[in-house]
Amino acid sequence: MELIKSFEPNKIENFWKKEWEKQKYFTATINSKNPFFVLQLPPPNITGILHMGHAFNQSITDSLVRYHRMRKFNTIWIPGFDHAGIATQMVIERELDIKKITRKNIGRKKFIEKILKWKEKSSSNISNQMRQLGISVDWSKEYFTMNENTSNVVTEVFVKLFEQGLIYRGKRIVNWDPKLNTAISDLEVISQEEDGFIWYIRYPLADKSDYITIATTRPETIIGDAAVAVSKNDKRYTHLIGKLLKLPLCNRYIPIIEENEYIDKTFGTGCMKITPAHDFIDYIIGEKHNLPQINIFTSDAKIIKKDIIPIAYHKLDRFIARKKIINDLNKMGLLEQIKSHKILIPRGDRTGSIIEPMLTNQWFIAVNKPTPKETYFSGKSIAEVALEKIKNNEIELIPKDWNNIYQKWLNNIQDWCISRQLWWGHQIPAWYDEDGKIYVARNEFDAQIQAGKKKIYRDEDVLDTWFSSSILPFSILGWPQKTQEYKFFIPYSILITGFDILFFWVIRMIMMTTHFTGKIPFKKVYIHGLVRDSYGKKMSKSKNNILDPIDVINGIKLKDLIKKRTCAFKDLKKIDNITQITKKEFPNGISAFGADALRFTFISLSTLGRNINFDLNRCQGYRNFCNKLWNAARFVQINVLSCNYNSIEYQNINNEKIKLLKTDRWIISLLQKTNVKIRKEFYNHRFDNIASTIYKFIWYEYCDWYLEIAKIQLKSNDKYHKLNTCNTLLYVLETLLRLAHPIIPFITEALWQKIFPLKNGKINEKKKSIMIQEYPKINLNKIDKKSEKWIKQLKMYVNACRNLRGEMRLSPTLRIPLFIESKNNDNYLISFFPYLKELAKLSNIKVINTLPTNSISPVIIFDNIKFMLITKINVKTEKKRISKEINKINIIINKAQKNLNNEFFMKKAPKKIIIKEQERINNFSTALYKLKEQLLKFKNISNN
Repeated sequence: MELIKSFEPNKIENFWKKEWEKQKYFTATINSKNPFFVLQLPPPNITGILHMGHAFNQSITDSLVRYHRMRKFNTIWIPGFDHAGIATQMVIERELDIKKITRKNIGRKKFIEKILKWKEKSSSNISNQMRQLGISVDWSKEYFTMNENTSNVVTEVFVKLFEQGLIYRGKRIVNWDPKLNTAISDLEVISQEEDGFIWYIRYPLADKSDYITIATTRPETIIGDAAVAVSKNDKRYTHLIGKLLKLPLCNRYIPIIEENEYIDKTFGTGCMKITPAHDFIDYIIGEKHNLPQINIFTSDAKIIKKDIIPIAYHKLDRFIARKKIINDLNKMGLLEQIKSHKILIPRGDRTGSIIEPMLTNQWFIAVNKPTPKETYFSGKSIAEVALEKIKNNEIELIPKDWNNIYQKWLNNIQDWCISRQLWWGHQIPAWYDEDGKIYVARNEFDAQIQAGKKKIYRDEDVLDTWFSSSILPFSILGWPQKTQEYKFFIPYSILITGFDILFFWVIRMIMMTTHFTGKIPFKKVYIHGLVRDSYGKKMSKSKNNILDPIDVINGIKLKDLIKKRTCAFKDLKKIDNITQITKKEFPNGISAFGADALRFTFISLSTLGRNINFDLNRCQGYRNFCNKLWNAARFVQINVLSCNYNSIEYQNINNEKIKLLKTDRWIISLLQKTNVKIRKEFYNHRFDNIASTIYKFIWYEYCDWYLEIAKIQLKSNDKYHKLNTCNTLLYVLETLLRLAHPIIPFITEALWQKIFPLKNGKINEKKKSIMIQEYPKINLNKIDKKSEKWIKQLKMYVNACRNLRGEMRLSPTLRIPLFIESKNNDNYLISFFPYLKELAKLSNIKVINTLPTNSISPVIIFDNIKFMLITKINVKTEKKRISKEINKINIIINKAQKNLNNEFFMKKAPKKIIIKEQERINNFSTALYKLKEQLLKFKNISNN
């Protein structure tokens, strides 16, 4: 059946995304004879749909997976979904907020039921999107971080770490998000410089003899102060060390203490108020000097109701309290001055609310504590082992620049706070009795046995999402049982991930996997940048520059795009603004580009270590590329199958007895080099170079040159010339489809099924998918430098004629004669004529000893021959063209002469380079002489 005239991705994709799965091509059978290539998909959060970052990550990973599958590796790509504690809880709370209810109104059980319903919908949407992208994960191995198996492993890991003394509960200062009412990690805090103020406040001495002034950016915390610190090297205050101050607004006294490590004498007044419960540095100083830790805030950042805190501030929001405290200090004459000041404001990356350092009871993993004897790396801390794995090159980071960043972060790592005050997540397996004693156990029954007859209740907190994610390398393989998967799959071959979760996830997986399995989790980590818009800006709803990958694949009408972008907003001005921006950017909506074009765009942009500026124009270009490949295949199908092609099979191209034409040997030679380049770049993980190599060969060599040459050869009266051309067309196309399949799977599969494999020139009905064919082998014997040199010369002749025709503005259909002046009328020159005649649109070619001296037809000068196109000439235009060419050659000669006159160049340059420069001058001088001769001829004609 003949291919349709143009590539229609939608029909092809809808069929093959189902067919691949139906045939179980993604499902691997474990075979220990073949090498393993195993990956774990970074599990998408169940918070909605895939974004462009997911699509980018999965596209480049899938190309690597398909490449190894075709190379007959035991290829297993394990998919899954992350419960995403904070992110998912926020989604459901927003839904409840629309109905004017809270999670507390419906209770924990019903709230979790709502989340589980949401999970089913979200994971289904995401998996469908992945299928549309052609992502070849083994869906039979799909996991969820909150299913029974993974939850059991989470509990087992927690209990073991507790038993080993590496998990503890303690009261420490953490980042507190007042909106979420939970602790969050340092990595979830974004600090940005904002405009603020610094307040100078007087603290009177207890004996009222004097006062000292402190400078603070957080005056509301004054009611939680435990001391004022000064440096012993600051002569202004050394006499005051040990004295008491009357704390403004409060009925208590605080000491002046000596602190040398953390005091900056140049900041403010050189005095530092110490609030141990609400500042990380103050907490350290407070521990060091045994100061009281006075918590002044509730979980939602309101002033707590305590006797030690003045009643006037009870229950006030922290920023309302700030205004009142400043006003009260001013009334008391204790506010000395206020200055504008740039401040680093910490905000939660999920909510945007200002983070409050808060002293709370939390669970921690002691990452720097030596591990006990029974562990794999006895005596070494979890962080120390993770650091060694990178230092010893057991794990390769790609690009290598990340090694230093990784090591620096691990060298400064603090104990990991793993508890969160949420409802959605793995509930901490710890119980308490009435006296507050802790019982950590695998279930309530075991905890009750530990507690005896005492009544116990479970800790309501859940574990940080990254805790369960950190153990995924082994939790999804059946650990602690020694399953077949656990035996063969770990360490994974590679992890492909964005740099934004390097510290959240990658490092923690290394720490936890090495500790519990004694193995590294993966051999390599490919770290890529983030997908941004075409201007390099971060994609976000507020900037209205988000693109949905499925809209790029399927297309979307303008009205539907506007509706999609504005549905979350209520503000009419905001909606109107988004509408106008969208109309301007996408006046006709978004065209359907197809999955292959989107994948090719991502892969072509994946330069190591850089962010990806996504541009729909690039996507359009690669949509055109897919269409070019489709048309090339259609040409091959029509021409080859219409020939009498039953006596020879295309596989015979590898038979050394078959005598191919120079042109056939050239394209096959170039194909082998292309294969070598692609394999090298897969090894180096330079996906951008793979895309570029495939694109250049298909577009510029196979389509632009070889197919045009093949058209000439297929008209030959020589039966074997035609058959060998058919051989070459099929061989190159078949090889190209297999080479390109990992990048553009849908179109290559569709073309493979329509054209290959052939048997005796006929389509074999018992076809198998291209994705399980063998990746093309390299045949270095097919590299033919002579034929490549011949084609290079042919291209030079053809392009010269074409350029000249273009400058003369000749019609592409007009055929004109070519005269060639050559002293050597040899067969080598004549071998170009059949191709030159057709490709340059010539009526005939004639070789003569000397070109007509009285002709004004344009002449092209090569090393030892001249080409003259016989046609009517515009003398003025031709003079201008030759003058332009003379100027170009003069620049080249002058540059080469300048090098040869340079003493430094002559001393340092290799002899080969010097000889080459001399040859350039000689060759171009000859060409210059001939051009000047011709220009003079035109001048003489115009003068006459």
